[in-house]
Amino acid sequence: MEKEDIQILRLMGEIEKNGNFTQRELSKRLNISVGLVNTFIKRLINKGYFKVKTMPRNRVKYLLTPEGIIKKSRLTVEYLQYSLNFYKEIKKLLLDKYRQMEEADNKRILFYGAGEVAELAYLYLKMTTLRLSGIVDEEMEGKRFFEFRIKSPDRINRIKWDSILITRLDRVKQDTERLLRMGISLDRIKTL
Repeated sequence: MEKEDIQILRLMGEIEKNGNFTQRELSKRLNISVGLVNTFIKRLINKGYFKVKTMPRNRVKYLLTPEGIIKKSRLTVEYLQYSLNFYKEIKKLLLDKYRQMEEADNKRILFYGAGEVAELAYLYLKMTTLRLSGIVDEEMEGKRFFEFRIKSPDRINRIKWDSILITRLDRVKQDTERLLRMGISLDRIKTL
């Protein structure tokens, strides 16, 4: 599924909930530019997925048409299939990585990076003999991660672990480089 389709699906969902949002409000809710919201709305109106009703005080209301409801349903099904495939793939990647760690006689693992991938990694870790020693993330320090308190990466050497699994997919290179600068050997750093 394309990123644009996901944004359009989210836009359609917001408008279906409340057609009175201004484009600026939609921009903030969706975390995309006002110009992009405007482009999407114009495109969806031209395709017949929305109609516009003029309201008092120079406001407009966007209404999802029957065609728009069908399009939103199709996009929702595509998104669910995309998400399911992502979760299947991440499960396979994680379980393969954990099996390799177990074969290398690792017992304790440290997660580097909190977030959705770390949550999935933790859930699938429960299917193995490995145990989580802790989690580090400079942006989430002090917050809770299941039964763990997230620590600063500076505290890595105070935690007992055999391998570090980088559980952020968006900054793998930077995180690996940081760990190497901290003196962690490359063979103890694991990535997905």
